Formats: sequence, C-alpha cells, structure tokens
Amino acid sequence: MRVTLAVTACMLSVVSSVSYSADTLPDIENEGFIKECVRMHNKFRSGVTPTASDMLYMTWDPVLARIAKAWARNCQFAHNVRLKPPHKLHPNFTSLGENLWTGSLSIFSVSSAITDWYEEVQYYNFKTRKCDKVCGHYTQVVWADSYKVGCAVQFCPRVSGFESLGSGAHFICNYAPAGNYPTWPYKKGSTCSACPSHDNCLDNLCVNPQRDKVTRYYSAVFPDWPIFPRNRYISLFLIVTPPILILTVIIIILVKHKYPHLLPLN
Repeated sequence: MRVTLAVTACMLSVVSSVSYSADTLPDIENEGFIKECVRMHNKFRSGVTPTASDMLYMTWDPVLARIAKAWARNCQFAHNVRLKPPHKLHPNFTSLGENLWTGSLSIFSVSSAITDWYEEVQYYNFKTRKCDKVCGHYTQVVWADSYKVGCAVQFCPRVSGFESLGSGAHFICNYAPAGNYPTWPYKKGSTCSACPSHDNCLDNLCVNPQRDKVTRYYSAVFPDWPIFPRNRYISLFLIVTPPILILTVIIIILVKHKYPHLLPLN
C-alpha cells in the first residue's frame, strides 16, 4: 500500500448540505452513514474512465469500520502503521488499505470527503501509472480488488499533523483487500467483461452474494438483497418480550406450587 497524504481541509468543491456539530457526527452503526459510504464508493467505481472490466462491487464491513474508528480517535493525520503484516487487525484480511480526510465540521459530509479523494484522478495518468501530485486516495477508491470498506468520522479539537485546523472532522475509511500496489488499479475493458466466474453485473460492477455476504447496507436495491430499515421500537419489543414471558411462566409455576388450588390447570 503506497502511503499518501493530502491536505484536504481547503478542498471546498463539494459543500455539505448538512452542518454537523461535535455531538451530531454519525457513528459507525448509523445506517444512513453506512449506506452513503457504500453508495459514494460504488458510484465512482462504476463510472471510471477508461471503463473497468473487473471492478468489484464494494460492500460494508463492520470490522473495518471499528478499526477506522479506533484509529480516528487518536486524531492523527497519519496512516495506521498496523494495517500491514506482521500485524493482523482483521480476521479475514492480512493487509488493509486506508484513506484519510480532515476538514472543518462545516464542510464535512461523506460525499464531499470521498469526492475529494476521487478528484485526485486529475493527477493520475492511467496509461503510464504516473501521478503528478497526490493520487493514492483516488487509486484506493477505484482499486478493483478492494471489495470491502468500513469508515468512521471523529470530532477532534486538534489533529496532530494538521495543526492549522481546530475543531475538525477526522474521516477515515479502511479497505480490504488493500489497494495501491504499483500496478494499474483496474483492468481496462468493457464493463464486467473480466468479472470472476459466477459473478453478476450490477451498475457496471461485479457482484457475488457468496463473496460479499451482505444482507443490508447495499447502495442499490438488488432484487435478492433488500434493505430492511431498523425500527427501534420493534427492536426493543423483540428484546424485552422473551424475558417478560419467561418471568411470567416462572411466577405462575411458583404461585401454583404455593397455592395449588388457586390456579387450577383443568
């Protein structure tokens, strides 16, 4: 993984329509945040130029999100050195990729941060694989073999390595498998023409439920993998009801044992 850093606080090309505060930044379990992270990555992956023949559909990974959250809490504008061997932070992947974005709360949004990463495409020459400036964030976003992503955003009063910014949003995405090796990020060709066997094609991307193993958080409504929104009241009911029923049965048994003629069973 090529380590690249970009000063993104001054990138104001896309301004968030939602202004966050230190207390309102979304957590890694926020479904809107998750779906937006996945949607923006797949939007850019499906529309690369030249077109990709082997671009995998990217899906959410909660372990990657927890890794990103743990590192984001350090408020350092630097890559996590434990993402590569001999360290192993993820049970299924040996090497992880990472993108960083730091900026003020007023300009942060998932879409603006990921767009800033993708816009590094202007510095990347696909034919020669040369980069005029910073473009490692772009190549990781469109790395064909990276099909899992997990992101987190952290409020930081100060970010080490980014001292000019105060009270900022520190946004990190981790990827698996890692990208940014010194090869082309994807194979040029007709979309989905070089997908792995047994894959389907969705929005110019290679999808496979056995590989992805997801039932929620898809950025598009795929016929076999619908998105079911969580209802907190139903969830609470399902959690509370079994203990109440068990307790009720226990009370009935105890009362019946102490007062056998009070509650005849027949």
